[in-house]
Amino acid sequence: MILGLREIHSYYGRSHILQGVSLQIGTAETVALLGRNGAGKTTTLRSIMGLTPARRGQVVFDGRDITRLATHRIARAGLAFVPSGRRIFSHLTVRQNLLLARRHSRAVTTGEWTIERVYETFPKLAELHTRRAGFLSGGEQQMLKLGRALVANPRLLLLDELTEGLAPAVVGDLKRWLARLKEEGLSMLVCEQNALFALELAGRAYILDKGRIRHHGSAEELRGSEEVMRYLGV
Repeated sequence: MILGLREIHSYYGRSHILQGVSLQIGTAETVALLGRNGAGKTTTLRSIMGLTPARRGQVVFDGRDITRLATHRIARAGLAFVPSGRRIFSHLTVRQNLLLARRHSRAVTTGEWTIERVYETFPKLAELHTRRAGFLSGGEQQMLKLGRALVANPRLLLLDELTEGLAPAVVGDLKRWLARLKEEGLSMLVCEQNALFALELAGRAYILDKGRIRHHGSAEELRGSEEVMRYLGV
């Protein structure tokens, strides 16, 4: 197990958002966290990263309790958060965005993600390396967000609603990129409203509703459940 959440309770002010969330991700495993808008998916990722610290419960990464660590220390331990929306430095170029992330990369000796390797994975970024990020298309910005996370050389990627607002063709590209990362053994937690997209990538999935895990099983089992698919709006 590379990540474990044990009875996490998180709040925004007095609002009790996560109400005892528990889940596990194995090494080199891709897991989906699914649910409708407002179910608590983003809050779960923010709690893992220490951005919305859990008031109760425990977050364990690679055998280490990180529940009370500062966000920058969690990132340096090997977790990378790819948030929803257009969270990039829009006034900087593609290369400058990558260089900024590279400065805080974990020291590794094998399988290292360099800027050049990111360019090989996403050739479009190499073509656009001098363009300001604010002038990229939605799909190109998602490439940049992934590349920026990868040059930090994480052991676990936390992905929040990457398909939101993207054209179907771009979603297909995104699926291929993530499938390649999965094949390379990178652990991922994929949070999505797009259930079919996530279930095609993940081996297992958790269904979150009103801050609680309501279902858990293999992706195949959940795809075959009319109740789960109906709840997810598929």
